[in-house]
Amino acid sequence: MIRILILFCFISSVSCDQKLSTRYVPESSGNINIVNVVMSKTNWDGNLGEKTRDFLGQEYEGLPLDEPQFSVKYLEPQLFNGFARQSRNIIEFVKDTIAKFTLYSDMYARPQVVAKIQGNDSEEMEFFLEQNEKLIKGVFIENEIKEKSRRISKSLSTAKNIQKMFDIQMKYPSAYKVVKDTTNFIWIQKSILKGHLNLIVYSIPEESIGKNISKKITGIRDSIGKRHIPGRLKGSYMITEKAYRPYFYKTQLLGRTSYLTKGTWEVANDYMAGPFVNYLISDTLKKRWIAIEGFAFAPSISKRDYMFELETIIKSVSFN
Repeated sequence: MIRILILFCFISSVSCDQKLSTRYVPESSGNINIVNVVMSKTNWDGNLGEKTRDFLGQEYEGLPLDEPQFSVKYLEPQLFNGFARQSRNIIEFVKDTIAKFTLYSDMYARPQVVAKIQGNDSEEMEFFLEQNEKLIKGVFIENEIKEKSRRISKSLSTAKNIQKMFDIQMKYPSAYKVVKDTTNFIWIQKSILKGHLNLIVYSIPEESIGKNISKKITGIRDSIGKRHIPGRLKGSYMITEKAYRPYFYKTQLLGRTSYLTKGTWEVANDYMAGPFVNYLISDTLKKRWIAIEGFAFAPSISKRDYMFELETIIKSVSFN
């Protein structure tokens, strides 16, 4: 694994040092979270193809119904040319007497990541796939976050509500409009074809968190929902769905201790539900936690890419 990481870093650094911008490559294309898989039809129908589909099809956490992390487009090697090479994320399986795994940056288009797996047979290629699943997935996700951020930056909101109240900044599209701006709470929303996407920001005093953070986050969410996020009917409000336990992780954002919670919300006393992603970020300088949450209401349609947008926006946060 160390050799593979070094090779990837070397390829990336050489690309920068030699300024490959002098070598023309077209812009990469395609919707967010799509991976092109190139391998022989025999392997695609066999064990190697099944393992590749299972790996890329791992569920996107926190959605009401299972959706894959990536959508897969299969290509036979003879069709892998021209426009087909402009996908941002590619896994190419090549039969070769030299067995190896290599990551390439901007090989056929820009930005692009190509994971190339070579082996004398399907078993050798399967071995390299299994050994590097985590690396490949991480690089593809990072590549998609960068691309989504680039698209968002084309029309950024100039509103200063969040910055003025919390002394932080987030990059989000101008399509998001303020729904509520009150003491220690801001809610912005974007309309979509069948529903809306939402982002809320609030702060919590440092001493009010203490231990058992995972249990306290759902309680805090529910109290915020009751106070600030009403449903359609009188007396209804947003809460954490009780039937499913949320995913919970201790992580870091901007080098700060953070807690990530993904799950589903519902409306007490009404029939509305959807996914949410919540980041609780430590701000020791001001002795507080900043909570930033995205949630979607999009009944009867896929929600993966909507939640990916919300999480990308949250990860753009910076502390003044």
